Amino acid sequence: MYFIEKVSAQNLTIDGGITLNGPKGMKFSDIGGMVGEAIPYIFGIAGVGLLIMIIAAGFNLMTSAGDAKKMEQGKSQLTYAIIGFIVIFCAFWIVQFAGIAFGIEDIKTIFK
Repeated sequence: MYFIEKVSAQNLTIDGGITLNGPKGMKFSDIGGMVGEAIPYIFGIAGVGLLIMIIAAGFNLMTSAGDAKKMEQGKSQLTYAIIGFIVIFCAFWIVQFAGIAFGIEDIKTIFK
């Protein structure tokens, strides 16, 4: 924990009396706080990535022009995109369920 406190602290005092101030508006001082702040962005980026994969798969399917190899590639891309959606969807609900099961009230408000 010493490393985390030194690196992510809002005020860091170095030997010799030098004090460095952390960024303004820094709301967390541990890994849990950092992950909690990052979760909505991670899910958002994953959703955008999913949309791009589905569009690319559809483009490959539509432009295959009867080429079996390109059509198979488009189908596999679409399958992977759907599997990715299921993983993202399940991850969201597992996080929500874990928050309720362990009584963590911050989980309920993290996506709002």
